[in-house]
Amino acid sequence: MKYEDLAKSIVKDVGGEGNVNSLVHCVTRLRFRLKDEDKADTAAIEALDGVVSVVKSGGQYQVVIGNAVGDVFDAVLAVSDINKNEATDEPSEAEGEKTNLFNKFVDLISGIFSPLLGYLAATGMLKGLLALCLQFGWLTEREGTYRVLFAISDSFFYFLPVMLGYSAAKKFKVNEFLGLTIGAVMVYPTIVAMAPIAMGKATPLFTLFGGTPFNSPVYETFAGIPLIMMSYTSSVIPVIVGVWFAAIIERRLQKIIPTVVKAFLVPLFTLLIAIPLIFLIIGPTTTWVAQGLGFAIQSLVKLSPVIAGVVLGGFWQVMVMFGLHWGLIPVAMNNIAQNGVDSILALTFAASWSQIGAVLAVVLRTKDKKVKGLGISAFVSGIFGVTEPAIYGVTLPRKKPFYASLIGAGVGGALLGIFHTVAYNMGA
Repeated sequence: MKYEDLAKSIVKDVGGEGNVNSLVHCVTRLRFRLKDEDKADTAAIEALDGVVSVVKSGGQYQVVIGNAVGDVFDAVLAVSDINKNEATDEPSEAEGEKTNLFNKFVDLISGIFSPLLGYLAATGMLKGLLALCLQFGWLTEREGTYRVLFAISDSFFYFLPVMLGYSAAKKFKVNEFLGLTIGAVMVYPTIVAMAPIAMGKATPLFTLFGGTPFNSPVYETFAGIPLIMMSYTSSVIPVIVGVWFAAIIERRLQKIIPTVVKAFLVPLFTLLIAIPLIFLIIGPTTTWVAQGLGFAIQSLVKLSPVIAGVVLGGFWQVMVMFGLHWGLIPVAMNNIAQNGVDSILALTFAASWSQIGAVLAVVLRTKDKKVKGLGISAFVSGIFGVTEPAIYGVTLPRKKPFYASLIGAGVGGALLGIFHTVAYNMGA
């Protein structure tokens, strides 16, 4: 309970628990949705020992904590009734007026992906380490040790629709098992085997959209309707849209099905309606849209990789500050799932290193013990790609180190672009 006093102060200074619609946390930040941000005392919160900074972005009031954010989050929930009534949580009229469409999008994406990022990064790092073990001959693909470790590293990404189904269901405020079931069906072995990539030399029944970019062989039908089967393992957008659609159906059914049979008929009809429509319409459509978006961005990168590297690398930390980077993360994840590689986030790779290089310079120059301690902690976090403590606690308050880190990230991004650098996994 060493964070109890900090938690109580944060709750009081955001306007009390009555001013909080909901609270989630990402790798470094407490993300509040407040009824009225004007009631929050930002100066008082930033002055608290344990708080790095406060950011208002994407319709969220974000309190930057750093590495201890999980403990502080638990302490906030322990000393208040925040999130107790999550199922009835709706934005107030005043908040709705302030939240534009883009802010809603950022809030949606961050709310779905934030809980996954720690394990996504961890499994990505393990994949990288295993690749090194194979390269140096420390392990072979036939060893039991390698197979078990590879299963740990690969399963999270392979079954990503299941993870996202759960997270999306929480965000859309429906039963989490609905989201889990939708994600599980999308990666069910029989469904995976029906995808064209798994059909081998099987002869299609017929072809839809022949001679176009949407050319699709049809191997199966559902009630006589053509099924355009895609590979949904590791996919991102189809399951999110699918859970959103299922949430709408479930709420409608809750209103019309009698209470005495609601417990089992609502889930039954939700699944029977939603999942076939996901495979018939939502899955193929969203996959094509995601592929098109990824292709468009990749084409821009190929058109001028140096300029793309300067822009994405140089402004990445600014995007992180305002939460705008969430718009690119799903696209990058989809690129890896569909193509095996991504060059969007690869161009931002130098940003973390330029940031912690600036932090290390401050640590070496400062005589302030508190700044030195914060800087060392931020430096270690930055090695693993978590740079918010470095930005808000060390470089941004001093301005010049922050500007220097942006320049370094831009130069690094240009070099990454020149050499056509790509990423094979998510994570630092």
